[in-house]
Amino acid sequence: MSVIAETDPAALAGTSRAFSQNLLLIQDEVAEAAGGVDPEQVAELASELRLAGRIFVTGAGRSGLVLKMAAMRLMHLGLTVHVVGETTAPAIRSGDLLLAASGSGTTASVVTAAETAAAQGARVAVYTTNAGSPLAEVASAVVLIPAAQKTDHRSGVSRQYSGSLFEQVLFAVTEAVFHGLWDDAAATPEELWLRHANLE
Repeated sequence: MSVIAETDPAALAGTSRAFSQNLLLIQDEVAEAAGGVDPEQVAELASELRLAGRIFVTGAGRSGLVLKMAAMRLMHLGLTVHVVGETTAPAIRSGDLLLAASGSGTTASVVTAAETAAAQGARVAVYTTNAGSPLAEVASAVVLIPAAQKTDHRSGVSRQYSGSLFEQVLFAVTEAVFHGLWDDAAATPEELWLRHANLE
């Protein structure tokens, strides 16, 4: 694109208008999908987090990135958290919790991790869109997020690309879970800040 086209007032106005429309689209879809998440399911998952000796998180792609962000927040609370696949992650065992996310509930690496965790006596909690998926079947706590799966391009559930809505709502839900746990802990922001990374 030329510099002239990029600075053309009409083009800039069109870009500005499109941004505003797309932002509203995302806000509306996230609000609707998040509003469809069952608070009782979230409470069960939060209970699993409270009771776990150690927490392991796993997910592929963007869902995995969201759970890494959630892992950081849980660490800030003082919980022992490991990211599956990292070189410092130890073996999972009885008393631990695997927290997993997969929109379809069929992501091979995530399902395998969940099955392995369960076989070792660990409990499994998952975020997914698919209650009948292999991932959900192995879990002791399931939070269903009413969003389109990433290969579901024509369902009408979302106008966004691929699994964007699932990932956006997943982030919002994990943040809400963190805030609930933080409220229970009655810790000050300054106390959490002491655990914030200082080797950035």
